[in-house]
Amino acid sequence: MTEAAPALAEGWDRPGPFTLALAPQPAHIDGLGHTNNAVYVQWCEQVAWAHSDALGLTLADYQRLDRAMAIREGHYDYLLPSFEGEALLLGTWLTASDGKLSMERRFQLRRVSDGATLLRGRWALVCIEISSGRPKRMPAEFLAIYEVAVVAD
Repeated sequence: MTEAAPALAEGWDRPGPFTLALAPQPAHIDGLGHTNNAVYVQWCEQVAWAHSDALGLTLADYQRLDRAMAIREGHYDYLLPSFEGEALLLGTWLTASDGKLSMERRFQLRRVSDGATLLRGRWALVCIEISSGRPKRMPAEFLAIYEVAVVAD
């Protein structure tokens, strides 16, 4: 968890989120004057990779194992806008795993000033063989690291 997180200890959808501090920059602002929704999707990808890295599985590990957790489905509920310069905190959790092919990752984006939730997201992930793009069982390294990080709904 980042240093900003203790101020927002209450109000997370699940305990112990892995968090990333963010602030919308001028390039993130769309014609409506708020953060473009596509930026939120990019932030979800950033926090997911940072979480995986922190758990001990990096892109280099994925390449070495010829396996990856690929997004099969993504759902985003855009609840409130954010604006240039606002301090935000994006939390993520692994929330389900079948121990074979699939996992679920959840997201919650909160505004630091008042703790309001701006976005909730969910990814359905499937393990693939990178070289073929086909679904393959998760290797032992994935299971050893990801399974223990799953926070049940």
